[in-house]
Amino acid sequence: MQTLAGKKILLGISGGIAAYKCAELTRRLIERGAEVQVVMTHAAKEFITPLTMQAVSGKPVSDSLLDPAAEASMGHIELAKWADLVLLAPATADLIARTAAGMGNDLLTTLILATDSPVAVSPAMNQQMYRNVATQENIATLERRGMHIWGPAAGEQACGDVGPGRMLEPMQLVERCEQFFADKPLKGQSVVITAGPTREAIDPVRYISNHSSGKMGFALAQAAYQLGAEVTLIAGPVSLATPYGVKRIDVNSAQSMYDVAMQLASKSDVFIGCAAVADYRPATVAEQKIKKTDDSDQMTITMVKNPDIIAAVAALSENRPFTVGFAAETQEVESYARGKLVNKRLDLICANDVSVAGQGFNSNDNAITLYWKEGKQSLTLASKQQIAHQVMMTVAEKLDA
Repeated sequence: MQTLAGKKILLGISGGIAAYKCAELTRRLIERGAEVQVVMTHAAKEFITPLTMQAVSGKPVSDSLLDPAAEASMGHIELAKWADLVLLAPATADLIARTAAGMGNDLLTTLILATDSPVAVSPAMNQQMYRNVATQENIATLERRGMHIWGPAAGEQACGDVGPGRMLEPMQLVERCEQFFADKPLKGQSVVITAGPTREAIDPVRYISNHSSGKMGFALAQAAYQLGAEVTLIAGPVSLATPYGVKRIDVNSAQSMYDVAMQLASKSDVFIGCAAVADYRPATVAEQKIKKTDDSDQMTITMVKNPDIIAAVAALSENRPFTVGFAAETQEVESYARGKLVNKRLDLICANDVSVAGQGFNSNDNAITLYWKEGKQSLTLASKQQIAHQVMMTVAEKLDA
């Protein structure tokens, strides 16, 4: 099926062992109708030859910024204008760092600077290099600038280490390209998403909170924007970069999140309550720090119930948005999720078992099941970005139903 017919993809290959996968990647892209032009760094040529890439792409490979013959025909500026998508795969730590720094010291980085086309980055490196704070900051910088981060995957690496840093497999990257060029099913839709924890003050220095990292909600916001929606993210206290193109409103307490949510809900088409909102808060907040006393080994705090944000949105009588809830459970997941679906009058609920290691709170991965009145859909363990895309695609399908 020619799912990429007429699409022009500039494949930038840098010097990592995963470069050997680029022959297969190129072949699969061309099978689906794409036109592929390959640019290689000098280090990339140590792993796979330009001749190989020329054979599979059917086009000469570009690798020099100062090649008079190349500049006389298809110069680097024209090449930058040619692409519908620039795909950096593999994107080594070095290429990511140079791109984040805005360098143009070879043909590939110069093309990245010169292009107005969208850029997708598929990281590939040793797991320790990937986890290094410099690499993480560089990736976050690229993401803030609007580049799409595809991967990495985790598993055994060529060096023998095990962990995150593997380039996505060729067919996974092909699927990402297909998703990228697909229609924007949420175009024209307004989506409001809550994310992260809330903090319920005890006194000026103490609060009650939970382990939510906000990663799932932020991933949903990014996915919704990529599918064409106008997105507002109501974020609890988390240290995450705002997804590109998303409007962000920061809050702290459940009450403040409720107030903002109710202001925006009736103006939105979709409302997603992904935040881990505290069910209760202290009845009174001490004006000064509560001091420890020698005559008591206990402290009693009277708690009162917080407003139920997602139930309040679902109960709107006018301009009610399509309402999606989340259920983070530790047991009887389906029973509790379906109970919330009915009792809170939701259109869709996403449930996950946070007692399972490696998914849910503070994890980069998740596995959830979507429940609605007529059925359910299971999404197996994957990155939160992948899960978010699948959730938003399901929401789009429900809106069209």
